[in-house]
Amino acid sequence: MRFACILLTAILLPGLACADESPRLFVPQLLGAQYTFVDQHQDALRSPYSGPLSLKAGGDTEQSHTFGAYFGVQLPAHLQFYFDIEMFKGEGVSGATGLAGLTNGDVIRSGAVQLGKRAYVARRYLQWTLPLDNDTQPVERAQDQLPGTQASRFVEVKLGKMAVNDDFDKNRYANSTRTQFMNWTLWNNPAWDFAADTRGYSNGVMIAWVNPHWTLRYGVYQMPTFANGQTLEAPLTRARGAQAQLTLRGAPDGWALRLLVFRNIGRMGSYRDALAIAKATGTQPDIVADDRDGRRKYGYAINAELPLADGGDTGLFARYGWNDGHTESFVFTEVDRDASIGAQVSGVHWHRAQDRLGIAFAMNALSHEHRDYLAAGGCGFLLCDGKLNYGHEEIAEAYYAIQLLPHLTLSPDFQFIRNPGYNRDRGPARFIGIRAHIEY
Repeated sequence: MRFACILLTAILLPGLACADESPRLFVPQLLGAQYTFVDQHQDALRSPYSGPLSLKAGGDTEQSHTFGAYFGVQLPAHLQFYFDIEMFKGEGVSGATGLAGLTNGDVIRSGAVQLGKRAYVARRYLQWTLPLDNDTQPVERAQDQLPGTQASRFVEVKLGKMAVNDDFDKNRYANSTRTQFMNWTLWNNPAWDFAADTRGYSNGVMIAWVNPHWTLRYGVYQMPTFANGQTLEAPLTRARGAQAQLTLRGAPDGWALRLLVFRNIGRMGSYRDALAIAKATGTQPDIVADDRDGRRKYGYAINAELPLADGGDTGLFARYGWNDGHTESFVFTEVDRDASIGAQVSGVHWHRAQDRLGIAFAMNALSHEHRDYLAAGGCGFLLCDGKLNYGHEEIAEAYYAIQLLPHLTLSPDFQFIRNPGYNRDRGPARFIGIRAHIEY
């Protein structure tokens, strides 16, 4: 009878508990579920010429849908297992190309056209935690987080399929495209070309040493076999994406500063070599044709958050990122340098305590080799105007998240982008959207 009680409460009524409840070993728990709908319109823009991956000159309107269910199981010996299922339907405006800072972060889950719109396994990993002291703090139920208690100092190891940015480059005010800023440049550091398949996931291992005022993380993951590809390269000795991050923080709910360095090794192309081959043969440069095993990309990212008021619901954030820009942009987007700054304001100031207002500005830039490659007519996996009059891609975004019901938010969103795809000859581009998000 006790097992039946635990099973029913874990799956059907997770907020309740059986009498004299002990840890629910081997019993799966539904930790969360979500649905996000985005309806986004791109206005027409100035376009004296275009290429195969340009923003549509006449504008576009598209809808996207993402569904997710997130499960966890408590195991013996400080082990936990997590299993997530997601599904994407719909499209991004202009085929989710033509910009480095794409305007709907959920389309990263769409995958390549041939992947279809079926449900897929997003995460499947084992987590082991070793407490280092007897001081504990409560842990609430959340996506990929079983409820219970956690030591203030511990070692954590994750092994399996996961998203690299679940553990690295997190930010309180700019971390989720489903509830905060939607532009790719704002919810992640775009110069950090983290290892992932087309949908944003990879197999790997992450190790962390967690303390109240500092945390050190290291992770190594499989790279895709080609740029923005779904198949992952093996073994790790052949191709891998590695990153280390030091997080410094004040009080538990205070400021945080994250310093990240990364290095990728994979079958990537060189912009300089692709340009030299094109010049020698009288053809357009093709970065994919220049792919070679063992090529490297390295860089760093800085990420800061500063709570100001309202229990941290009002605060500032900033990011800065850099990579060497010699080898092709391979996974996330086509950015070699970036800077962003923004703010979140709690609606408590106008008697809407659960609402949030966000506003941010960002700038993306390319290395000299990367911009010369695009100017010569080369194509990346997101950018290809046929030629290029280079300028920094400048982005502004504002959203207002209205909590209509306890689990439902509605967010009007506006984005303005100068020099889309780094091209002064095109744009500016304007995007108006509405996002509905239901979350358990």
